[in-house]
Amino acid sequence: MEDTGFSQEDQERGRLLFAGPVSFLMGAVSLETLPSADRPEVAFAGRSNVGKSSLVNALTGRKTLARTSNTPGRTQELNFFAMGNEMEAPAYLVDLPGYGYAKIERKKVHAWTRLVKDYLRGRPNLRRIMLLIDSRHGLKENDREIMAMLDEAAVNYQLVLTKLDKLKVAEREKIVEKTKKDAAKNVACHPTILATSSEKGWGIPEVRTEIASLTRF
Repeated sequence: MEDTGFSQEDQERGRLLFAGPVSFLMGAVSLETLPSADRPEVAFAGRSNVGKSSLVNALTGRKTLARTSNTPGRTQELNFFAMGNEMEAPAYLVDLPGYGYAKIERKKVHAWTRLVKDYLRGRPNLRRIMLLIDSRHGLKENDREIMAMLDEAAVNYQLVLTKLDKLKVAEREKIVEKTKKDAAKNVACHPTILATSSEKGWGIPEVRTEIASLTRF
């Protein structure tokens, strides 16, 4: 897959960041309940059932840190995870509510959208959004809507393909190249596409390294 350009030293920093304690800090349902914006944050966003919880668990080496469910849309809060000891954590990971699941009540969709938009606009310590895309389906219309919103808000984001192991070998490079080409027109999108499989562990070191570089650990 794509060469991220990171050195072995960079990769080791990524490994060390995720080798230490990682704990669930809190779930926030409003801006008033967010933790202090006193350290770097990297947030994960994506359609419901794209594999956000599985990726967080794979990155941290914990099987149950982030909740996984067969019911898309279960995550209804901004879930914060502290990297390292809570009081001295160098960074937070944030799991944003999933979007685009038709069976969720419309009023909840509006509430989640408003909360996420407010978070994106009012969080100066947010380093990047990792926007997860199911590699089996590529960019969907609601993904493009989120990308347009992030472009408008000038929020830096990077696309992370998930579930790569579900594709045949010949299809993997194709979806990376197609996603890269499709995303090139989006001004706030990072040019490097990260391709992962939480089940196989593919791409996990690269995502760790990217996050470590953003949090300056």
